[in-house]
Amino acid sequence: MPRDFLDLAEWTSVDLQRLLRLAVELKSEWRDGGNRQLLAGLTLGMIFQKASLRTRVSFEVGMNHLGGHAIMLGEEEVGLGKRESVADVARVLSGMVQGIMARVYDHQDVVDLAAWASVPVINGLSDDRHPCQALSDMLTISEHFGRTEGLRLCYLGDGNNIAASLALACAHFGLDFTISSPEGYALDEEVLADAEKINPRTDICLQSDPDHAVAGADILYTDTWVSMGQEEEAAERRQVFRPWQLNAALLARAPSQAVVMHDLPAYRGKEITDEVADSERSLIFPQAANRLHAQKAILVDLMGTRGVV
Repeated sequence: MPRDFLDLAEWTSVDLQRLLRLAVELKSEWRDGGNRQLLAGLTLGMIFQKASLRTRVSFEVGMNHLGGHAIMLGEEEVGLGKRESVADVARVLSGMVQGIMARVYDHQDVVDLAAWASVPVINGLSDDRHPCQALSDMLTISEHFGRTEGLRLCYLGDGNNIAASLALACAHFGLDFTISSPEGYALDEEVLADAEKINPRTDICLQSDPDHAVAGADILYTDTWVSMGQEEEAAERRQVFRPWQLNAALLARAPSQAVVMHDLPAYRGKEITDEVADSERSLIFPQAANRLHAQKAILVDLMGTRGVV
């Protein structure tokens, strides 16, 4: 089992399913009166190059629930790879904290942090992957449907870090995966190849027409069309992606049991409409809340005593 949580492709399905069960257990325990202090006296260093709401709050509150502490380290304090080298940051933090979470632009930065750190490193988001989000999404899907096996998730929009981690998560947890993107914005073929290696039985469908893509889907998932660092492309992207907007008309083409997911922040009126985001079929806010419980499972597994849960 990996010491770090950087990319779902580096984990086995058995270990990720164990993490999901741990998240369920920790969530139930918290609702029943609070979590055991499994990380008492431990500190998580949190490096942020990108703005954050769910990532910062879920990790900081999660450490608090488990008896530990978290330290926020913004770009001004760290200057990862600029003020100090990634290797130096990793080694300095390893002498003071028991885990590192990094939310960065370049995925290589979390890879290098893990290579130089002597404590576990968690990818809180990079331009290539968002494994924490994908794990918490599997928790939400499992809670709603009572299973993950045999469902189909349809992702609409940019083949970005969210799409990549979702494709891998679907393979690990037995969901079929459809992705619909405009030409030129497709998911990297290497990701699809990794998903097939993880689970050759996973049905991966590439569908250029969003109306056809949603047919037969149990989950309709979308994300922003303009990720952080792509602001100069905003006007062009919003024009190109307009037919992929998750709106009432597109939702009506999906089966009646289909639910809506979005990792947030949502740019309402762009990739998703208010009517859909706030509908009874939306799981967006339970999905956001589950970041806390999935994050706690990752923290306990990497930073806690093996076999304690």
